[in-house]
Amino acid sequence: MGFWKTWFSTSESATTSKTTSFEEHTADATGNSYSNSDASAATRSAERIVFSTERDIDLYELEELCDAVGWSRRPLRKVKKAIEHSFLVASMWQVRGNQRRLIGFARATSDHAFNATIWDVVVHPDFQGRGLGKALMKYVLKKLRSEEISNVTLFADPHVVDFYRTMGFMPDPEGIKGMFWYPH
Repeated sequence: MGFWKTWFSTSESATTSKTTSFEEHTADATGNSYSNSDASAATRSAERIVFSTERDIDLYELEELCDAVGWSRRPLRKVKKAIEHSFLVASMWQVRGNQRRLIGFARATSDHAFNATIWDVVVHPDFQGRGLGKALMKYVLKKLRSEEISNVTLFADPHVVDFYRTMGFMPDPEGIKGMFWYPH
């Protein structure tokens, strides 16, 4: 339980609420986060990074984000369905004045009680290396923990396994090997 305590033992985690407002949580351009009560300082800066659980995401903008990292294209109708049926959808936006740009995305499926699996974590290459991927994952984990989800899994491409390890993810500590079924 030590891993979770390091992420969620602050008083901020106790006050995380379920909201659908666009601007829930803000970070500066280097990934340092602060609550909306501190957002007035961010408003004065030229660029803000904003996290949201709003599901109304332009699918073409999401497709552009996925293209930027080299993901293969998926049918937009299926992407829309995946978002609609996800337990949690988290997006990360660059905000400059009245303009906003989707720069990060993640979603999670869940049994709504114990387990969740994180999918489709993506951060635009122009924003990688600033701690924003970590901030997005921290935001997703905080939201899942606020719903009392205690078992969080994910699948990771080999080149990002170390990123998730630095965040406390590990191969199943029980030694259970995952199994997959794919149509022939």
